[in-house]
Amino acid sequence: MKSILKIGILLSAVLVMVSCADKNNRNYEYMPNMYFPVGYETYQQVNFLPSGSEAMQPADNTISRGWLPYEFANDLEGKDMAKLQPSPLDSLNTEANLAKGKELYDIYCAICHGAKGEGQGTLVKREKILGVPSYADAARNISVGSTYHTIYYGLNSMGSYAGQINYEERWQVAEYVMQLKQDLTK
Repeated sequence: MKSILKIGILLSAVLVMVSCADKNNRNYEYMPNMYFPVGYETYQQVNFLPSGSEAMQPADNTISRGWLPYEFANDLEGKDMAKLQPSPLDSLNTEANLAKGKELYDIYCAICHGAKGEGQGTLVKREKILGVPSYADAARNISVGSTYHTIYYGLNSMGSYAGQINYEERWQVAEYVMQLKQDLTK
């Protein structure tokens, strides 16, 4: 008898709770931040940050992680100065650097310059890009430093690859280009 009474009281309590719910009005939310996250847009005005904007300038005299400044400007004088720059890579790891340089060259450069550096890549053969010179041309007075400069800034219709490959990889590709030039001029 007592168990039937307990079950009856429990069912009536559940019935009262269910009957009081109004589907037209919002019910209580105990943790609203879980339902509606607070997201900030990049240039949105916010009142709790010092400048009032989400995107702030980096601190003065700082360098982004993984980025090294390049000392030569993107002009003819900078390129002439870069020609004299030697590769900073370890000369004891030349074979490993050339292997990695070949791998990166095949990904980024061979499509235009050709696998052997003769200027006859797939895009040149399909006449999508014209005027890609061979590394064997006598007028191409390139060095490892000027190659790095060209990879970093780009030249003519070739864009910069500084965003795709990092500092060490750019030098590896530059060393591999010099290897291709040496192979073509034998």
